[in-house]
Parts: sequence; structure tokens; C-alpha cells
Amino acid sequence: MFTPSQHDVRQFFCEAHQRQRNGAPLTPMQARAADWIAQHPEYHADLADPAAAQAAVYDVEAGRTNPFLHLSMHVSIDEQIGIDQPRGIKQAVELLAARRGSVHEAQHEVMECLGEMIWASQRSGLPPDGEKYLECVRRRATR
Repeated sequence: MFTPSQHDVRQFFCEAHQRQRNGAPLTPMQARAADWIAQHPEYHADLADPAAAQAAVYDVEAGRTNPFLHLSMHVSIDEQIGIDQPRGIKQAVELLAARRGSVHEAQHEVMECLGEMIWASQRSGLPPDGEKYLECVRRRATR
């Protein structure tokens, strides 16, 4: 399994942003990241300064969203949808997006379910429960 460090993740997103701004060729994964970066102009300043990005601390208590975590979750959800893993996530997210009228807003709701699953897994010491995650997304898609 690929386990990038915090440094690697921040470097990846900063580089994707820089390459997109400069019109440089992007790898397929950079292109996916750049699409989400473009939809989050509030993060552009964070991504424009790689040295500051590496040094930044995003405390929940400070009320500041970690742009690298947020963008990573968008990319992860895209990957899940692309391979339909857990099975049924693609249909559930498509339904949620149709209900909300926005893929972006749907993904933000999916992030909440993904975060809950990860938190529960870390707290219990058990593997992530894909079925509970999928059920969370389905509930949101049907209300």
C-alpha cells in the first residue's frame, strides 16, 4: 500500500497547483487534483507557497480547514467512485449529487461519512467499515 508522508502530500498538491497555473503538463493524478484545486480558490494561497505549506499547522481548534486533507479526500472519493469501492458507492454518490444538484456539494457530504468511518476505525482499532460508510452516504442521498 502506498503511504505518502505529510510532506509528500503537500508537495504533490503544491506541484499540481503550480503546474496547472503555468500550463505545464500534468500527470493523470495531478490533473484530478488540479480540477479540485480549481474548485477551491480559498486554498490557492496555501498551495502557492510550498515552503509555507510544509510548515503550516492546521489545528481543528483554530477553526481552519486543512486544505491538503480536504483535497486528498476529494481525490480519494473520486478514486472510490471510479472503481466502485466499496461496491455501490458510485451509485450512492451519483444519487446524492443529483439530489443536491452538485457533485462538489455531494462530495462534501460524502467526506463527512468518510471522516466518521475513519474516526470510528481509529477509535475502535478495527478496520474501516465500508458498509457503514456506504449506508451513511445512502442515507444522505435519500433524505
